[in-house]
Amino acid sequence: MGIGINVGTKQDYSYLFQGLSGGSLGNLNMLSDYASIKNGSYGRLMKAYYGGVGSSGTSSYQKGTGSNNIVDQIIKEKMYPTVSKETQEANAHLTEGITNLKNTVSTLQNEKTYAASEDGTSAADKVASALKDYVSQYNDVVSTSKNSTLTNKTSHIAAMMRSSQTNADKLAEVGITINGDGTLQLNEEKLKTTDISKVQELFSKDNIISYGSVVKSRLGFASVSAGPVQSTETEKAEEDKTTYEGASALKKDIEKLTSDSLFEKKKDKDGTERYDTDGIFAVAKDFVGNYNRMLDMAGSSFNSGVTSNLTSIMEKTQRNKNALEEFGISVDSRGRMTIDKDAFEKSDMDQVQKFFKDYGSSISANVSLVNYYMTTQAGAESIYTADGAYNAWGGLRFNAAI
Repeated sequence: MGIGINVGTKQDYSYLFQGLSGGSLGNLNMLSDYASIKNGSYGRLMKAYYGGVGSSGTSSYQKGTGSNNIVDQIIKEKMYPTVSKETQEANAHLTEGITNLKNTVSTLQNEKTYAASEDGTSAADKVASALKDYVSQYNDVVSTSKNSTLTNKTSHIAAMMRSSQTNADKLAEVGITINGDGTLQLNEEKLKTTDISKVQELFSKDNIISYGSVVKSRLGFASVSAGPVQSTETEKAEEDKTTYEGASALKKDIEKLTSDSLFEKKKDKDGTERYDTDGIFAVAKDFVGNYNRMLDMAGSSFNSGVTSNLTSIMEKTQRNKNALEEFGISVDSRGRMTIDKDAFEKSDMDQVQKFFKDYGSSISANVSLVNYYMTTQAGAESIYTADGAYNAWGGLRFNAAI
């Protein structure tokens, strides 16, 4: 979507940006359009263009090939935008800050942090020090992102902040509250009275959907998103295709597992009505396989719409872990499923159907969104408001005190 500029009766040249969303410029979307306006390059080009318009309304500007071609100049500006010294410093600082914050999360996920050291430092002191560093570095990253033009990084910072808001209650239990601007605040006195096992659980590396794991995942995405090119076009297309195919197949499996036709009883040779347990198991087995196939792409996909919905799917699965186990479907610490045929076929098929009508319908919406983001390539979080103002955390809303 281009950004229109009011030039009176003259033509709106925002359409010049619309064709730049594919090919080698696949990741240069409306955010880079905004960046062009923000740093002045768009304005300079438009002044140069309209500066050559005479009183007759026709342009004396050369529209041939070479450096005088307005389209070529806009493409060049979008590929190599001019940024201020302050912005350059913010970009460099953000890159460094993300690395530092990721390392601090690793410290909070390290078992040694929760044990006393040989030098006499208590586990409580080590946890307090690490958590204090985390809050300080987290706030530094959040604040710096507001002045950065590295939208491929700031989109993941926005997602990280959304995770903090989702886990606000758990953070509050260890003395961390969320300020009105999205930064964190640590109450060290409250932390002193908190069992450090709560901190360890909050940042658990063994739980793929723990707060710490999700934050580290987002920081990992941000670390490798250096600029417009996140991976080669061939690699990204293959990643998107695999994720899309897995989600599409999973969607079909859910439709089957929630259908009445699959669970329709049929008479056997003795005239007894029975469920087709082999047929139902075959669909359930496909469901498990396609579920894992889709999730396996979460670690390599740069599409933030995909990763956020995969996280939501894993959270819903985790909440239904016990119910799944009753049907012989287990979920490991990475969120992947396995299915035991004997246990599944011994289950009450009527209860299996009821469960999947509830659970399956719940995750179906997220699976559909994975399909949507894969087909539209809407990978970036919205970090600008409707009126064009910069908003590093998109539509997040924070309370001054949680």
